[in-house]
Order: sequence, then C-alpha cells, then structure tokens
Amino acid sequence: MTRRMHLAGFQIAGQVTHSHAVWRHPDTDADFLDLVYYQNLARIMEAAKFDFLFFADVLATPRRFGEDIRDPLRRGTQGAVGLDPTALISALSASTTRLGLAVTKSTTYFAPYEIARTLGTIDHLSKGRVAWNVVTSLNQAEAQNFGYAEMLDHDLRYERAEEFLETVFKLWGSWETDALVLDKERGLFADPDKVHEINHHGAHFNVRGPLNVPRSPQQRPVIIQAGSSKRGKDYAARWAEAIFEIDPIAETRKAYYRDVKDRVANFGRNPDHVKILPAVMPFVAATEAQAREKQALHNELADPISGLITLAMHTDHDFSRYPLDEPIADITVPGTHGLFAVARQLSLKGDLTLRDVGKLYAHGVMLPQIVGTPSQVADAFEAMIDAEEADGFMVSAAYSPGAFADFAATVVPELQRRGSFRREYEGPQLRDQLGLPPANLVPPPRR
Repeated sequence: MTRRMHLAGFQIAGQVTHSHAVWRHPDTDADFLDLVYYQNLARIMEAAKFDFLFFADVLATPRRFGEDIRDPLRRGTQGAVGLDPTALISALSASTTRLGLAVTKSTTYFAPYEIARTLGTIDHLSKGRVAWNVVTSLNQAEAQNFGYAEMLDHDLRYERAEEFLETVFKLWGSWETDALVLDKERGLFADPDKVHEINHHGAHFNVRGPLNVPRSPQQRPVIIQAGSSKRGKDYAARWAEAIFEIDPIAETRKAYYRDVKDRVANFGRNPDHVKILPAVMPFVAATEAQAREKQALHNELADPISGLITLAMHTDHDFSRYPLDEPIADITVPGTHGLFAVARQLSLKGDLTLRDVGKLYAHGVMLPQIVGTPSQVADAFEAMIDAEEADGFMVSAAYSPGAFADFAATVVPELQRRGSFRREYEGPQLRDQLGLPPANLVPPPRR
C-alpha cells in the first residue's frame, strides 16, 4: 500500500514560479503585487489540506547572463520581481488557520538574531505554522546588494551556515517554555531565572542574547533545505526536516532519496523525520489529450533565453558566452552545483544543446511534468512514493492560481479516495501535518 504522502505548494512572490511562462499564460492572474492574489492561493491550498505553502526567494535582479539586467527585466524572468516573502507569510498567517507557511531566508546576508526574532514572531502569530527554507545564496549579484564584491566561497558559505543555525537554535531556546509568567497580582511578568543569555562566540558570529521573543508554539520553525552538492546534502542531513529537490530523472531521484536518508542516519537522526519532496509540475484535465494540450500551450510560451538567464543566476555563470546550438560545456560553476549537474546530465544523456537546456529550464527549471487525467497523475505520484523517490511533492504551477485550483479540485480528491492523502489536518501546527516529533533545540552534533 502506498504510504501517506505530503503536499506543498511552490510559489515565488512575483510574476513567475519555476515556469517562466506563467506571467504570459492566458489563464494566469497577473495581480502578483496584490495581497489578495496570495490569499487566494493560500485558501486554495488550505481547502485541499496541503501541508504548507512555500515561498522561494532571491535577493537580486539577475545580471550574470551577459552582465546586464535589461534582458531579464524585458523577459520577466525569475528574480526580475521578488517581494519580501517574510512580509507575505506574516500577512497570510491571518488569512489561514492550518496551512503551513514556509519562507526562504539566507544565512549569508542576514544575522542570526534577526532571523530568530522574525521567524519566532511569525510562529507566534500563526500559532505554530512556520517553516524556514535555509539557503546560503547563489550569486554575485546578491553579494553586491549586501556590500560584498564577490560571493563567498561555496564551502565557506556552508561553514557560516552551520554556525548560523547553531546560533539561532540557542536563541530560540533562550526562553524556557514557562518563563513568561504574567502574574498581575504579584507583578511578575517573566521569571528572569528562566531567560538566558547565550553568549555565543564563534568564527562568524558573536551574539550575547537572550532573544526578546518568548518560546514560540513550535519551539522553533520547521527547517527546510535543498542541498544537492555533497556539502549541501550533509548540511541537509544534519539540520533539515523537509528537503526540496529538483530532478527530472527517476533513477537519480531514487539515488538522492537513499543517499540523503543514509546521511540522516549517519548523523544519528531518524530518516523518517526528514521528508524529501521533489518538485513536480502537473498538467491535469478530464482526458489525457486535453492535459497534453495544456502542456503544449504552456511549453510553447517558454523562451530559451529566459531559461538560460535563470540558469546563469542559479549557477552564477555567464552562459551567454557559449554557442546556443552546442552541448553544455564541462565547466565548474560557483553557484548551485546540483542544478548544473542535472542540466549537464540532461545535455549529455539526451544529446541536448544549450538552447534545448534553456528551453527546459524555462519550462520549469527542469521539473518533471506530470501529464494526464486525475487518475493518471495520482498513479504517477503513488508510483514515485512506492519507488522510494519521495515522501511527498512540491507542486509547482504552470499558470496561477488556476493550476493549483485544478489540482485541488481533481487530483487531491482522487488521492484522498485512495487513502494516499489526508482528508483533514492532523493538528494545529505544521509539525503535526508533517508527522514530526517535538522540535529539538539542541543543535545536532557535527559529524
């Protein structure tokens, strides 16, 4: 029997998602600067009992492709617009009651105290529904927006990220659970013996503490990560409770799943407490032919140069220097290693040119497209769960919010009928939906 799966919705606070065709699609609502747009998305997902709504984020307008911002802005690529998703999930916490709210924040350009305070606050406001997607950031353009001439080295970014999480865990634990007393008669607001300075002194951070936000409902946010390099997978195995993955190839999804679960066990953690969620883009309709028509319409709108602009942003490498009609060169990139490895593998395995890879990237950053009737899409999801490629899925839209509405109205009921997905939420907090144990505020030991 297929294991019960998890579902999350992928979103960017802007005009596109993974798909670069979204803003051009005739069925897309273009009001991405309006809070009502995101409230509508959140309500669709909450009604369908999704675990959480996830906001990816980048901190710069893309410029690596051709070293210019004009083309990304003209084409409306990923990163051309990016509202602050932290402000969005704070607002959405008032529009929802059970849906988890996940936000991307960088350990390279923010301070531990700031992140601990902001996310602790929103965990209170949402009554325990916050998750943090921990990233080390991708490219030079982001670095230059925060006062650095160059992006920090890959391994140095992860060293900083290790200490960053160790520090925020201490801050979240600086108030004991019962430190807030609020005894009006005695005039005792908080027990000072239960609020502690952390006095962290490390290679990257010096933080005295304590945090000025009391212990939050979940104790701390759920930790999400997307590590795909060797160092990134070790980082995810040490810290993550949900892992977001991009890979269109079944064999390598399965290998990644097994590799990461083994790494989790090597860190002394329970692999069942780390949920691996590959991203997928469904096209669903009453007949397979109609679903393929939807797919064709979407894919035709995807522009190869837009895809290469985003590949350049993700890898921090200028692909405008290479011939479009030749395979991807064997190069080393400073940005995300995992996505480039997938792109290179697709180029070699499928005899694809750089232009072809750009087109696939514009379709949806190389996400697998799941096409068919509600039953066929449910079959595909269950097959990936049974093959131990996934614990659930990060659903990404080809048009918005209609693709989520179609999925929620057709595929979710089919999964529920089969017993593969919940009919009701398991509890008030995000940890309940993900089947996670109470949060541990003691940092896992380094291996």
